[in-house]
Amino acid sequence: MKFSLSWLKDHLETDADATTVAETLTRIGLEVEQVTNPAEALKPFKVARVLSAERHPQADKLQVLSIDAGDGPMQVVCGAPNARAGMLGVFGGPGTYVPGSDMTLKQATIRGVESNGMMCSARELQLGEDHDGIIELSADAPIGMSYADFAGLDDALFDVAITPNRQDCMGVHGIARDLAAAGLGTLKPIAVPGIEGSYDNPIEIRIEDPEGCPAFYGRMVRGLTNGASPEWMQRRLKAAGQRPISALVDITNYVMLDHGRPSHAYDVKTLSGAVVARRATEGETIVALNEKDYALTPEMTVIADDNGAHDIGGIMGGEHSGVSPDTDQVLLEIAYFTPERIARTGQALTLTSDARSRFERGVDPAFLDDGLAIITQLILDICGGEASRVTRAGSPPVEAKRVAFLPERAATLGGIDVPEAEQVAILKRLGFTIEGGNGDHKAIVPSWRRDIDGSADLVEEVVRIVGYDNIVSTALPRADGVAKATATRGQMMERRIRRAAAARGLDEAINWSFISGAEADLFGGAAHILANPISEEMKHMRPSLIPGLAAAARRNADRGASMIRLFEVGRRYLADGEKPTVGLLLAGERNARGWQDGKPAGFDAYDAKADVLALLEAAGAPVANLQLTMDAGPTWHPGRSAKLGLGSKVLAAFGELHPRLAKALDAPAGTVAAELYLDMIPAPRNAERARTAFAPPTLQPLTRDFAFLVPAELSADALVRAVRGADKALITAARVFDRYPGEQGLSLAIEVMLQPVDKSLTEAEIGEVSGRIVAAAVKLGAIMRS
Repeated sequence: MKFSLSWLKDHLETDADATTVAETLTRIGLEVEQVTNPAEALKPFKVARVLSAERHPQADKLQVLSIDAGDGPMQVVCGAPNARAGMLGVFGGPGTYVPGSDMTLKQATIRGVESNGMMCSARELQLGEDHDGIIELSADAPIGMSYADFAGLDDALFDVAITPNRQDCMGVHGIARDLAAAGLGTLKPIAVPGIEGSYDNPIEIRIEDPEGCPAFYGRMVRGLTNGASPEWMQRRLKAAGQRPISALVDITNYVMLDHGRPSHAYDVKTLSGAVVARRATEGETIVALNEKDYALTPEMTVIADDNGAHDIGGIMGGEHSGVSPDTDQVLLEIAYFTPERIARTGQALTLTSDARSRFERGVDPAFLDDGLAIITQLILDICGGEASRVTRAGSPPVEAKRVAFLPERAATLGGIDVPEAEQVAILKRLGFTIEGGNGDHKAIVPSWRRDIDGSADLVEEVVRIVGYDNIVSTALPRADGVAKATATRGQMMERRIRRAAAARGLDEAINWSFISGAEADLFGGAAHILANPISEEMKHMRPSLIPGLAAAARRNADRGASMIRLFEVGRRYLADGEKPTVGLLLAGERNARGWQDGKPAGFDAYDAKADVLALLEAAGAPVANLQLTMDAGPTWHPGRSAKLGLGSKVLAAFGELHPRLAKALDAPAGTVAAELYLDMIPAPRNAERARTAFAPPTLQPLTRDFAFLVPAELSADALVRAVRGADKALITAARVFDRYPGEQGLSLAIEVMLQPVDKSLTEAEIGEVSGRIVAAAVKLGAIMRS
């Protein structure tokens, strides 16, 4: 929301300067994002008199002017046709920056004649679009005075961020009301003209969609002239970021910004029959004022006549019925649209506008008559014409809302002890009415505050006006004794995983929990779909973390990242609830090229496996007992993926993505990934938080090597697990240290570690254990190599 200080003072009687206004607005919850003053850029420009104007000796369309800007005569070459001796204009000397032309003036020679600056047009100073000639000032303009001071352009501009719940501050008057409540001045009453109208409105107005448009008021104004709006109005519209178009358009825009009340003007010549607020029909289309086509649905409200829809109700008018310079009679529309309908329509059409931003927040339903009167009076004053009587269809929802007013809650909920009388005064300045007494107070909510639902909202209103900085800092009560840990097992697990991942060189990504329907379908579809999404591409709750990581990897690869190692700790959203999950994604170069390794190598499934095992160990999973199973599922590469589990529980899946899925996600070439399912990790048997004391063995371990010829279908993991299970008391570790495909078949060599407990092992005992190891391998079809 943008407005100028002078505009604000039309509604607020105050002597406060721009700095005080900005500080007060931010203090009461209306954050000021920026305060600027365009006049600062125009300070160097001066009022100057043209002493003489002679024809340029080398150019027919140029003149050589002698001007006086307060420092004596200076020579300037000028091409403006209206430049003449005796006139007063705006002069910029050498070194002056011209905002409209984005250049800095300097002394120059033009066609052989020296020029010391320039006389400026309105466009060059960004004061308008006129560039046909230089600015002409009145005869009483003081020569040498700063043009910004003479023209009264010294006016601060505020840019205020309005939160979605503050629909009442989408107009300058509402902001002035808040400032008055904060004690920065006195709110001026709105001057509502009384316009009866001299004839009946000849255009029928009716409502066929009361759910989407409960109230629709209108009147005709005939015999008007749609020229340019006054300079003061154009200046304010430009300050608010609006482009002046014509008097009729500018008036409706001005009232929208001034009072937060959108409206629309239809050229009567384009209308046929009654004007109706109805639902759109299936397949109906409209060309809006932004010159784009929109396909409508029956869930949308339109303003239409016998020929079809003219207006996407509450969002944007149609191009066909918009006013033009030739318009001499208009139908003024001012309506109340249901906020929820406007929000859904805007989202479906991906169409934003100033009107939508106000209607979807909720405009004041009691301001229809007053708003229409203000607009009508401005049209009559600026464009002339004759107004009809008002036609009213439907009725706006103006029923008074009453909420409990509990003064004591300011201290218990808001943290500030505010006297009851002061609370009542604040609420009254904000437009509330307090009724009742003896502990049974009720506050009647003003029609422009649909965000107020209960006593807590009243506390917020009081506290923000008093000032959040007046809340006294108070330490929370602390129980006696040693503080107890509050983090849950899951939270502690996620912390350990984050530290372990960072220690292994992975970068943490934080992605949206929402993905597109197409991405969700790649993982079996989404169990939960948002009713009110940010966008259609962020509508489905993710069943996997892989889509977000793949998108992040693609963004990094497109920006030149050669090594991408990402992880995310988040949630998957399945039919049976949220599932804590860790996602990994590796792409690009595993190591840079160098003289030792030559070309850079990419990542493979074994890199993903190593990271998965490290993170599972950090999470407290029994890594030594995990079972590896090939083929992690339909979303993974059938020959280059696997899963780790305990019995029927799958703790992790890793490997290359399925080629179809990798292509759909546009993942970088050579991407490998993994997912760890934290909810599947069993809880430790020892619930004590303290670690058990470290007790190193007193006897030295010994190792023995075994080489087996194994069937091609036997996995190394199965063989190692069988060997370890041969004697769980003495065998503490087993690992494959050699793989040799020879003439006799595939050979796997296993190193087994034996750890004596209470005495050293004899050769006979070692031989007995070795026999059990060989027997366990033979059961799987392995043969001891000779």
